Amino acid sequence: MAPLPTYTAMRYLQPLREGGSLPAVVDTDGGLFVVKFRGAGQGAKALVAELIVGGLAASLGLPTPELAVIDVPEPFGRSEPDPEIRDLLRASHGTNVGLRYLDGAFNFAPAAAGELIDTVLASRIVWLDAFTTNPDRTHRNPNLMVWESRPWLIDHGAGLYAHHDWPSVDEARTRTPFAMIREHVLLDVAAAIEQADAELAPRITDALIDDVLAGVPDALLTATPPAAEFESADDARRRYAQYLGERVRGPRAFVGEAVSARTQLLASPPVRRPARR
Repeated sequence: MAPLPTYTAMRYLQPLREGGSLPAVVDTDGGLFVVKFRGAGQGAKALVAELIVGGLAASLGLPTPELAVIDVPEPFGRSEPDPEIRDLLRASHGTNVGLRYLDGAFNFAPAAAGELIDTVLASRIVWLDAFTTNPDRTHRNPNLMVWESRPWLIDHGAGLYAHHDWPSVDEARTRTPFAMIREHVLLDVAAAIEQADAELAPRITDALIDDVLAGVPDALLTATPPAAEFESADDARRRYAQYLGERVRGPRAFVGEAVSARTQLLASPPVRRPARR
């Protein structure tokens, strides 16, 4: 995985109020990006998860917008008329995270674009989300975009939720089956989860994990209180590497959980799904 590019925010264009992290379309010296701000309520760890899970997805060949580090300089946003936005940008000076803006993309809905995701791709996405404990790809909020007749994975900030409380993460929490996979928007299509596991798990090597973690800026790994959680960014990387390496080691309970959840889903009466929020 090549080092992430770093761009400087130049102009705040449009807030995207659907996301809990209050992202926005921002013009940078590298083009347009959807920027996730470290000053949002979810904090820097949501940005860390974005980079790690997005980096793993890209390394596995899953369709993910280009990731970048976005520097927000101190003067940025001073002229914004919305006080909420000004406060957010003021709290986000320095290192933030961007995903390349997909101009003209629209939200994925199974009824309208389900034919774009076949069994193999659906199974790989379900596997990734179960591995990274991402609860945020549901019918209500798929976090999938359609662009140029292809699906794209976005918004991984809710993944790796164990990192919000590292002291409590023992072996049982590390190797959780992740029961929330039963809510996954693509679970009914994912008929090849075990095949996806056989193909993808061997690719999550220690070297790949270290490579992805190397792309996470020190400023994000040491930004979240308590300040003494890790003595250094490298200590934080070692903890993430330990967690991911242990989680992908067989037997992987999350694979059996996903297969079982799909079996139960297909045996259940159809459910009327709520609209996307």
